[in-house]
Amino acid sequence: MTIPTDPETGEFVRSPNHFAARITADGRDGWPVEPGRYRLVVSRACPWASRALVVRRLLGLEHAISLAVADPIQDERSWRFTLDPDGRDPVLGIRFLSEAYHKAESRYDGGISVPAVVDVPSGKLVTNDYPQITLDFSTEWTKYHRDGAPDLYPERHRDEIDEINRAVYKDVNAAVYEAGFASKQSAYEDAYSRLFARLDQLSGRLSGQRFLVGDTITEADIRLFTTLVRFDAVYHGHFKCNRNKLTEMPVLWAYARDLFQTPGFHDTVDFDHIKRHYYQVHTQINPTRIVPVGPDLSGWTTPHGREELRGRPFGDGTPPPPPPADDVLSATE
Repeated sequence: MTIPTDPETGEFVRSPNHFAARITADGRDGWPVEPGRYRLVVSRACPWASRALVVRRLLGLEHAISLAVADPIQDERSWRFTLDPDGRDPVLGIRFLSEAYHKAESRYDGGISVPAVVDVPSGKLVTNDYPQITLDFSTEWTKYHRDGAPDLYPERHRDEIDEINRAVYKDVNAAVYEAGFASKQSAYEDAYSRLFARLDQLSGRLSGQRFLVGDTITEADIRLFTTLVRFDAVYHGHFKCNRNKLTEMPVLWAYARDLFQTPGFHDTVDFDHIKRHYYQVHTQINPTRIVPVGPDLSGWTTPHGREELRGRPFGDGTPPPPPPADDVLSATE
């Protein structure tokens, strides 16, 4: 995998989300909400894709939006379906996610990213706009939410959620990559400093409240969780984000365990996929492709004590039922 960096500054350059059509209840972009029509393509290794996995589980959209899981190990053609029989996704009939990208735009030569939502009848990619995908699951697919589904993007809190999401994206979600992929010392140190300054700020916020916004789980918690759950396994060592481990930051460690132990979170996390992807794909950082044995991840199931703070994960709703058999992770079976 070639990591794109700015030759002058050494900063990591992230590819834009080129395909930004929206699947909406009124179909205004030409893609109407329709159960069974779309397939969500993810890697369980990818934090951006993991957001969509968590939201889909919490809202109960498994039976409305099918799931394709890519191999955590990419080759030069990017995400591939080598986990499936004959190396083909059984619904889309393709070997590589890039095939859906090129059906949507034959001359597309940009990055191939997950999550991606593909229109099953045409085989075309609809969107890879990961920030909007989860918001639309919450706001446009409401007709197909399960009974008791939480409101992950409550209207009264949207401005606050959006503000926190912007800060968390810049200084946490993206900053770990900017530190890990930097090609110059100054770029690395800038990302490192922003990351830990923001984690300290978030720790202070969460010391007196159970969730980031309001009294229930929201989109903001999900976006922070997917970085925190990967922190000790890959970002601390592989990306040199090593001022502290997550386990050495008491408030954030308890907060992350609280979420992990909530149905809909831990059952989307596959530490094996996470570790193999980062250590075996990023050969510019880890040319030996050796996957470390540690750290010990058993602490994720230990008591967190966050129940003493005000807040209920699902508010007046209910936890999701166990995942469908097709969605069960090998690590959690």
